[in-house]
Amino acid sequence: MPRTDSDLKHVDTHEAKWVYGFHLADCEGDGSMRDLLGGKGANLAQMSRLGLPVPPGFTVTTQACMSYHKQNGRFPSGLLEQVWRAVRKLEQQTQKQFGGSQQPLLLSVRSGAARSMPGMMDTVLNLGMNDRVCAALSVGSDHRRFALDAYRRLINMFGDVVMGIEHDAFEEHFDRIKTAHGALTDAELGEEGLIELLDAYKRIFASRTGKPFPQNPRVQLRHAIGAVLNSWNTPRAIAYREIHGITDLVGTAANVQTMVFGNLDPDSASGVGFTRNPATGENKLFGEYLRQAQGEDVVAGIRTPEPIGNLKKWKSRLYQELVRATRVLESHFRDMQDMEFTIEQGRLFVLQTRSGKRTAAAAVRIACDMVRHRLIDRREAVNRVDATQIMQLLLPSFDPSPGKEVLTCGLAASPGAATGKPAFTVDEALTRSNAGESIILVRSQTSADDVQGMHQASGVLTSTGGITSHAAVVARGWGKPCVVGAEQIHVEPARRRFTVNGRSVTWQDTISLDGASGEVMLGSVPMSAPGLSHHASTILNWADDCRTLGVRANADTPDDARRAREFGAEGIGLCRTEHMFFGEERIRAMQRMILAEDEKPRVAALDELLPFQREDFIGILSAMRGCPVTIRLLDPPLHEFLPTEADDQRELALELGISVAKLRRSIAQHHEANPMLGNRGCRLLITAPGVLEMQVRAIVEATIACRRKRIAARPQIMVPLVCHENELRLLRDQIERVVEQVPRALRFSGQLEIPIGTMIETPRAALTADRIARCADFFSFGTNDLTQMTLGISRDDVGSFMPLYLEKHVVDTDPFSSIDVQGVGQLIKTAVDLGRRRKPDIGIGICGEHGGEPNSIRFCQEAGVDYVSCSPFRVPVARLAAGHAAIAKDKERTSAK
Repeated sequence: MPRTDSDLKHVDTHEAKWVYGFHLADCEGDGSMRDLLGGKGANLAQMSRLGLPVPPGFTVTTQACMSYHKQNGRFPSGLLEQVWRAVRKLEQQTQKQFGGSQQPLLLSVRSGAARSMPGMMDTVLNLGMNDRVCAALSVGSDHRRFALDAYRRLINMFGDVVMGIEHDAFEEHFDRIKTAHGALTDAELGEEGLIELLDAYKRIFASRTGKPFPQNPRVQLRHAIGAVLNSWNTPRAIAYREIHGITDLVGTAANVQTMVFGNLDPDSASGVGFTRNPATGENKLFGEYLRQAQGEDVVAGIRTPEPIGNLKKWKSRLYQELVRATRVLESHFRDMQDMEFTIEQGRLFVLQTRSGKRTAAAAVRIACDMVRHRLIDRREAVNRVDATQIMQLLLPSFDPSPGKEVLTCGLAASPGAATGKPAFTVDEALTRSNAGESIILVRSQTSADDVQGMHQASGVLTSTGGITSHAAVVARGWGKPCVVGAEQIHVEPARRRFTVNGRSVTWQDTISLDGASGEVMLGSVPMSAPGLSHHASTILNWADDCRTLGVRANADTPDDARRAREFGAEGIGLCRTEHMFFGEERIRAMQRMILAEDEKPRVAALDELLPFQREDFIGILSAMRGCPVTIRLLDPPLHEFLPTEADDQRELALELGISVAKLRRSIAQHHEANPMLGNRGCRLLITAPGVLEMQVRAIVEATIACRRKRIAARPQIMVPLVCHENELRLLRDQIERVVEQVPRALRFSGQLEIPIGTMIETPRAALTADRIARCADFFSFGTNDLTQMTLGISRDDVGSFMPLYLEKHVVDTDPFSSIDVQGVGQLIKTAVDLGRRRKPDIGIGICGEHGGEPNSIRFCQEAGVDYVSCSPFRVPVARLAAGHAAIAKDKERTSAK
């Protein structure tokens, strides 16, 4: 409910300065006062100091907003007195009178926090207009229509923002009266129609509030300031701050400014300009304007604006003034500016400026250009580009399409755009993709059995799972668009269709996936091609010069390794060997090894797998020549390699020469109640030592093969899921025996130095890292499993409750997206400290999904980790984020001094 006059009484607190004026000849603030005056208020003050044509006004501070809310909506003592003094000063500066009938002064009140929150808070325009002022302006002047239009806008905005009347209540009458008068647009409604509309608006206001529209300009202004301060805590403003992680602001400022009117006469206009093109970064004035319009008309799109270049033809002098203003703004703020301007009766006014939003392509180009023109240095240029923006340049994206039909929206698991026809099984995906179709693999959920289908598909869609589920992790590693957890979708593989909101989508339909937004759309949506530009490469190279963290990639194939190198990876931090066993010949050998009843067929199967593994490792080591390649020995439980579908089981039973029933009994013997905590990782390697011996032999043989070709192969062997130092000691002994035996057998006399380390994935391993360090050359934190085991949460099931946890502020971020600093982070810091105490030169990295997330990378910098490892497509993000982290740490050191 709106507050009454009695609610707006001020309370007795200590006198403070709540109001700061801005005027060319008398400016109390400047651009450095963003925290106090908000971004808009500080920039208005600075523009005034720079001599730009800014309509005079004053700013009610963010501290006043904080005090106002602490006192339950009561103005702090002295605020209103300072406001009235500031209004009197405006009257003197403009030679106009607030509420006067001869030269009326009309005011606007706009919000403005220290950080831009576009559209989230409120604005009221044309304050000071009333019956008397409207009549005075209408009589004997050319501005009768202008006066009527300004008055109806005030009643609409005041009713909506201050009194809480639904905007639609006004719009319904506006539409009805326009129709009655034959007006297609707002601007076409004549004076008679506006008089009728004004009367309708007054009736709406009175019926909804129980009192007439206030005629006292001071009452209008007081209520408007209160409404703008109240808008700090509207649901949309709160939600925006939560989404963007804005937690360090005390409130919004309220900027009270003299109104200038772009709709006053044919020589008036309003527009928006950018000092550079925000889409491409081109160093050229960009924007548009509307003649005889207020600024809100440009934004609302009620008429098609003209490109700003046309202003040069219409008002050449004003165009040159605007160009000069943009140069002054860029030179001072040292960034691309987004500015609002008004032309009133042939005179230019600049109403606002702020750093402009821009695409990734524009961001890197502008940063490079500004370094070249010596506006900023290279470190500042690196900081100007958001790390996550770089992803836009690496992946295809959909062009903006207002006509797209969105079927549903899931979790955006892997960025990018994909269009194709649904396939509901791996076999179907393989058959159809091999025939040349673009396929979207649609599953309820994915498992290791689906890897081939996922690899062939253009994109992946699942109805369950979270952003670190199997589908999400694998898709990100391959740079494939993926949407998971689309719970409105019901997948029916047998009928080759899925249904969503009562609509059926079959294998013959085309769908489009937006992995950046989570949208699932019907039909083919146009795409824009990806690419890493010269400017982007330049920014990344500058980030490399700044950073101290190494950046490696998670890569399982030679193609992945080559891609990682192209994106600037300095090595492979995680090579998952389990993904290498899913080719047709390989999976059968793997299954025979698992199901063998005695040693002979088991050894034969392992011997069959050895050359496959060796060739895989040769390819990866060759692609990463000279860079370290950390190869994780087999991690998942063996049952994941066994068939679950009846047809696959019959085919395997036939090949093995046993009955289906016997095969199923054998498969059942490998079943575990909780496989994630069962016989996997180092436990599997201890219970199935033949697997370890085969893999290590393949690594050593591949290394020797590379060395003989003069390829500097640098493998590292990583043992997964160790939680006790004796596990690693036992396995290290076995690994070292093979490493010693193979060169002798191959008569290789060269020196082989293959570091042996472990993944830290359990809380016990982190807490006993000093003991584990005795027999480890390096640690790598597997943050996905470490998060699961620390929090007791399954990453595949987190999607069922995490959105609610975030909404209710149980947690601030999804711990599978960004490292849980207080919990998992403390374990990492403890392990780093313990490991380095025992072995100061031990190498330490992380190789979970968090390795490509900017906030997690900053944490790794602070924790003393040596490197991060992420999917190849996130390597540029990690390079830039690591540069940001190093720059931030340097600033902290400088501040501490």
